[in-house]
This record gives sequence, C-alpha cells and structure tokens, in this order.
Amino acid sequence: MKLQLKSIILFSILFGLCFVDEGPQSLIDPSCILCSHKNFLMATTAEAKEKEKEPTEESSYVTAYYFHGNYRCSNCKKIEQYSREAIEKYFKEQLKTKRLVFNIINIDLPENKHYVEDYQLYTRSLIIAEFKDGKQVKWENLTKVWDYLNDRDKFYKYVQSEIQKYLGNI
Repeated sequence: MKLQLKSIILFSILFGLCFVDEGPQSLIDPSCILCSHKNFLMATTAEAKEKEKEPTEESSYVTAYYFHGNYRCSNCKKIEQYSREAIEKYFKEQLKTKRLVFNIINIDLPENKHYVEDYQLYTRSLIIAEFKDGKQVKWENLTKVWDYLNDRDKFYKYVQSEIQKYLGNI
C-alpha cells in the first residue's frame, strides 16, 4: 500500500511539472519522461488523419518537421505554436512556393514510427531537412528550441536563422 501511494505521489509530481507554463519556477526539461515517452496515450482521430505535404520529387526544398506524441504538455504545444508562428512570419513566400514545407507529425502513430530512427528523436523536436531532387541530403535537430521556450523573440530568431541557412543551399 505504501509503495502504491509513493508511486501515485511521484507520478502526480512528474505529471504536474509538465504543466508548469511560465514564470520563475518554470521547468523546461527535454528529458522529461512524460514529454519524451513515445506511447503515453492513444492517437485521436484528427491526429490519425495527419498527412505529410511535400513538393514534387524534381524540386529542391526544405522541410521543417515538428514531431510530437499523443500526450502533449503545455511546453510541447508551445514549441509547436512558436515554430508555426516563426515560420509563417518569416517565410510566407517560401511556404507559398513550397520551397519550405512545415509538417506536424505525431510519432506515436504506427505509420510515423520510422521518424524516431530516421531523425534519432529522443523528445519532442523541431527538425529541419533539406531535399534535392526528392532526396533528403541533410537534416538538423533544432535542440535550442527548449532553451528559448520562455523567450519568444529568441525562439523566433533561432528558427529563422536555422531555416534561412538551409534555404540558402537550395
């Protein structure tokens, strides 16, 4: 009984930490077991219908992927929100012409499990990948998104500069 109670208390503490949003006591931990656990909850119908949007195989383009799982704490949602906002703010034209594509992918769905190995994912991540003639030539995990989570401007500038580097190659 004591072991069960300790387990419940520990889980409650860990679960609560994922919902700390902002402020001096804010905790952002990319190694959080709840943020990085791959099979926490079942997929929703809306997530199951997610599809990748990619340009034609003959073109060169950059794809920004935000990878999430079924369970999404406030920090995970904020990374997606800030990523989308930064990309839409700085790369409107590239999104229109499909030189840049932004995909949000649930890695807990069976058809998306390969991304965990493809991009060596260990937590929720923003990945930038360059494609030439339909083949991926390089990619990078933008790990500093976790560092800039409580500074929207730094987050935006970081995402902008990293994507711009990749767009400069195509």
